Amino acid sequence: MQKVIAAAGVASRRVAENLIVEGRVTVNGEVVDALGRRVDPQTDEIAVDGVPVQVDTSRRYVVLNKPTGIVSSLQDERGRRDLSEFVDRYEERLFNVGRLDTETSGLLVLTNDGDLAHVLAHPSFGVTKTYIAKVRGNVNPATVQRLLDGVELDDGPIAADKVRLLESSRGESLVEVTLHSGRNRIVRRMFDEVDHPVLELVRRSFGPLHLGSLPLGKTRELTTVELGKLLTIARDATGVPERTDGEESSD
Repeated sequence: MQKVIAAAGVASRRVAENLIVEGRVTVNGEVVDALGRRVDPQTDEIAVDGVPVQVDTSRRYVVLNKPTGIVSSLQDERGRRDLSEFVDRYEERLFNVGRLDTETSGLLVLTNDGDLAHVLAHPSFGVTKTYIAKVRGNVNPATVQRLLDGVELDDGPIAADKVRLLESSRGESLVEVTLHSGRNRIVRRMFDEVDHPVLELVRRSFGPLHLGSLPLGKTRELTTVELGKLLTIARDATGVPERTDGEESSD
């Protein structure tokens, strides 16, 4: 087991042995404090200090800072720039978790872990996403409250989880919006409804993942801490419906 934990990048083999002896490692929910336990990376669930560990080294998890003008598809039928130019460098066949509108930039997750992707992308599970929107007009506190209280759209009401006005001057405003909806183009439609059309939109976070200083058009692999947080979400998910067509968002 210590070899598997080390291969997962959690700790060196020596440190992994100490973690096991200290009773900080569980296999399928049971504490294991003796060295030499054999595990199957394909079926056994291993956790360190309660945080799940991905021991299947065939799985890959990547964050992309998607530029505008890129279609969130691995192959665009109309010949537009798509995600293939970012995933072709990886040996594994990666796919995107959800979508970002062509004119929206920011954080997009790429992976070959279908089960985790299903949990993260399914609208009913409600993983939060945070955006920075540059909008036309000077947003005031009353408009912020309106977004929080909820607006009525063609496909039903929607309310933001959090709204923060960052800047407002010279006929434009910067607004930070957090919501868990998976409905198409929901941020743009919400701002249209309050008469502040979106000029630019960037997704800064997706669940526990943050864009940080990742340059536009670049990718990076998740850290073990980030991956542990995602696996915790997947582990704690209960009652997530089966996959259906159209479940992924296009924000």
